[in-house]
Amino acid sequence: MATECTIMIEEGADGFLLSEVLELPGCHTQAKSLDELMQRTREAIRTYREGTRGEQATTKFRGIQRMTV
Repeated sequence: MATECTIMIEEGADGFLLSEVLELPGCHTQAKSLDELMQRTREAIRTYREGTRGEQATTKFRGIQRMTV
């Protein structure tokens, strides 16, 4: 069953791209290119689901906000 996930992508100081699946705590990966990152992210989601036996996500993405303190 296909589900929609929110992926946050960042670039590290070493040039690697990092992805984090916001609805799946601890589900993240890295790669050198965006295509490879998306492939690895799909694999990470599948692995995460296998480990949780397909249970639904425990969080729901609500948004991102910037703050100056």
